[in-house]
Amino acid sequence: MPPVIGFLLIVNLLIFGLQMTIGHELLLTLFALWPLHDQALTGIPDFQFWQLFTYAFLHGGLLHLFVNLFAMWMLGTQLERVWGSRTMAQYFAICVIGAGLVQLFVATQAAGEGNIYPTVGASGGVFGILLAFGMMFPNQRLILLIPPIPIKAKYFVIGYGAFELFAGISGTQANIAHFAHLGGMVIGFFTIQYWRGKLPIKPKYPKFYW
Repeated sequence: MPPVIGFLLIVNLLIFGLQMTIGHELLLTLFALWPLHDQALTGIPDFQFWQLFTYAFLHGGLLHLFVNLFAMWMLGTQLERVWGSRTMAQYFAICVIGAGLVQLFVATQAAGEGNIYPTVGASGGVFGILLAFGMMFPNQRLILLIPPIPIKAKYFVIGYGAFELFAGISGTQANIAHFAHLGGMVIGFFTIQYWRGKLPIKPKYPKFYW
C-alpha cells in the first residue's frame, strides 16, 4: 500500500469512527463545508477557511465512505506508484480544495434562495484521481459493477464527467455535490497540464513528461 493512499484510507476510517461515537453533528458543525449565508440567520454554522480541506474527511454514511475509499484505493495506488508520494499528496490536496471552492460557490448561490446545507466527502479528490488515472492510463480497462462490462479508462472518465454535468444542471440527483465532483476533475486536469508545461504559465521544473 503506497503511504499517501494508505494514510488517507486510515484517516477517513478513523474520522468516520469518531462520527459514529462522539457525534456526527459536532464534527459536521465544525468541519463540514458550509456556504456563505446571511449572518442574521441563527443556528446555522458559518463558513471557515479550514472547511475547504476538512470536509473531505467527513462522510454521510457507510456507503458514501465505502464508495470513495474503494475508488481511492483502486485508482490511487497505481497513480502513487508512478508519480511518487509527494506529488500524489500535492495533487489530492489541490483537487480537494479546488472542488471545495467550486462547491462553496454553488452552495452559496443555493443559500441565497434559502437552501442551506453542508458538504462532506472525499469525492472531489477522488474524481481528481479518476481524471488523472484516465489521462495516465487511457487504454487500461476497468470493469464496471453495474453493468459488469469492461471499458477503457478514457471512455469511463469522459462518460462519468458528462453524466455529472448533466446531473448537476438538471438536478436529477438531489443531495449529491455534482459540481464538486466536476470541480475536482477540472482542477485536476489543469494541474496536470500545468505540471506538464502545457499552460501559458510554465512551471520551473515540470513534473511530468509523458
